[in-house]
Amino acid sequence: MAEKVQKVGVKRESGYLYFIDKQGDVSRALMARGGKKGGKPSKVTKVGVRKEKGFLYFIDKQGDIARSVMSRGGKKQAKKAVKKIDNEAGKKVVKKTANEAGKKGKKK
Repeated sequence: MAEKVQKVGVKRESGYLYFIDKQGDVSRALMARGGKKGGKPSKVTKVGVRKEKGFLYFIDKQGDIARSVMSRGGKKQAKKAVKKIDNEAGKKVVKKTANEAGKKGKKK
């Protein structure tokens, strides 16, 4: 769930990408379309929001600055963590090579 950080009320124009830059201000850049390259960013309003680590900052539908907790990892990271825990617990995780896996169902 997102929380509002600061009310700005930016009116958006179509064809532009709006974002929070490194200084914490609202900027926009022309989006690339149909072989045309995008434009260089320009500041829309100076806000000076201080960003905290672990949060994703964005401009919401009302044109205000909002943030939400960044989700890190995913399925791959979760699998790695489980394997690591299994290995630390003393269980052996054996990986089969492609040749060994292929021999299982074949008869000679």
